[in-house]
Amino acid sequence: MRVSAKADYAVRAVLELAAAPPGQPVKAERIAIAQRIPLRFLGNILGELRAAGIVHSRRGADGGHWLARSPDDITIAEVIRAVEGPLASVRGEAPSDLAYEGTAEPLRDVWVALRANVRAILESVTLADVVAGRLPEPVRSIAAHPEASAPR
Repeated sequence: MRVSAKADYAVRAVLELAAAPPGQPVKAERIAIAQRIPLRFLGNILGELRAAGIVHSRRGADGGHWLARSPDDITIAEVIRAVEGPLASVRGEAPSDLAYEGTAEPLRDVWVALRANVRAILESVTLADVVAGRLPEPVRSIAAHPEASAPR
């Protein structure tokens, strides 16, 4: 699975919002500087997150962006879906919708299992988990495994 720059930037942007004091709007410029995200790109991402109901915004001197819900209620998966669509697809199709024939027939189940595992991780981690540095145990265990960061 490849995490695009857009998805990475979106997650990092909402983490900045999750770390901000509740009710205090955060300017896009501040997010861009803190996370080294190009401001123009960030503006588009924040627009998509707003359309998805993940963030709210207000213009003006007292304006900025803030989370639409508690950081405990927003998962990494939800943020990525808001800017990229489905978490795992094959040629733009849901793995469960694929049909292979002959020797490739079992490949559909490989793609379904891959999507299920990606979802299991990304749907289990909330913004609050990341901001607090308290990732769920399964995520910590997988990340701590010596082979997890081995280049392949």
